[in-house]
Amino acid sequence: MSEQRTRPVVYAVWLIIAGVIGWFAAFQLTLDKIIQAGNPGADLSCNVSVMIQCGKNLDSWQGELFGFPNPILGIAGWMAPIFVGVALLAGARFPRWFWATFGAGVLLAFIFVCWLIGQSLYASNLGVLCPWCMLTWSVTIPTFFATTLHLFRNGTFTGNEKVKERANRLMVWVPLATILAYAFVILLVQLRGLDLLGEVIGMIF
Repeated sequence: MSEQRTRPVVYAVWLIIAGVIGWFAAFQLTLDKIIQAGNPGADLSCNVSVMIQCGKNLDSWQGELFGFPNPILGIAGWMAPIFVGVALLAGARFPRWFWATFGAGVLLAFIFVCWLIGQSLYASNLGVLCPWCMLTWSVTIPTFFATTLHLFRNGTFTGNEKVKERANRLMVWVPLATILAYAFVILLVQLRGLDLLGEVIGMIF
């Protein structure tokens, strides 16, 4: 089903929701980074315990992979889904090159998040989970799944109508795929240590 025949309302709304949540998490991390820079011993709001905190992440080289705090990428990057979502609800239609660029950005964000998850769990200098980072992960994963399928159904990847229709039907499975991805991350946390898993479950419930 092409974008020209139907407006992707659900996808657009999700982009706005994910963008706002992701931007908020990045903003909170930026504030904590500023506080930490002025007072290294400050008790940050995200420091829940020894194993659930953001202070250690923000102070690591992984937290400034490109020479500046990673949350700055989030503040800038999460504006894109918000813009695209609002534009789609307003009836905007974007050319293929725009969707390809947007899809590439979402893919890079997903890869970066996967790398950060691995670093948070297994890097010798970290071994902690950051609450705001986990909030970012939680919206990046489904955004990647939904965007990939949307790029198939709107003709960015292919002009084959059968492929487009299949991609459109698969969109209803994005929530299940997301739950399975969450379960996989929780499994990694469990393998990392039962104490850490218990703290994560405690935060959820």
